[in-house]
Amino acid sequence: MPKTNFTVKRETLEVAMDRVFDAPAAALWKAFTDPQFIVQWWGPRNMTTTIDKMDVKEGGQWRYIQRDPQGKDYAFHGVYEEIEEPRLLSNTFNFEGIPGNHEMYETVTLEEINGQTRAASTAHYANLEDLDGMLHSGMESGAVESWDRLAELVER
Repeated sequence: MPKTNFTVKRETLEVAMDRVFDAPAAALWKAFTDPQFIVQWWGPRNMTTTIDKMDVKEGGQWRYIQRDPQGKDYAFHGVYEEIEEPRLLSNTFNFEGIPGNHEMYETVTLEEINGQTRAASTAHYANLEDLDGMLHSGMESGAVESWDRLAELVER
């Protein structure tokens, strides 16, 4: 099974992920932009994800809510900044569980080569405190598990 590479770049305040999926770019694009697919892969397996808003257009808003097995909700939201179907999707990202403004900027690129697609995600943080806060929240395990679930979805 291909592995998700997860790299922390503290000097540039970034977290980068990449993985090769055994699926065409169109399948990944749909998984990233269609609410009926987002709920099937976004977040850890032990949580459910619901879509509150998802207006996939430049300037459109998104908001997802995750619920843990104990019934506690965790909400995330942002705005789509740049969209170039089927190769680029960028948006702001806010975790509502942290008071104040801790917005980060995320860009996902998709590159299809011979029926497989390399997905690369870069998350850029405003400062080291925000980067470290996300890392300490379990970001790496949650993100890698999400992309494992994404692979299961698009590769079937």
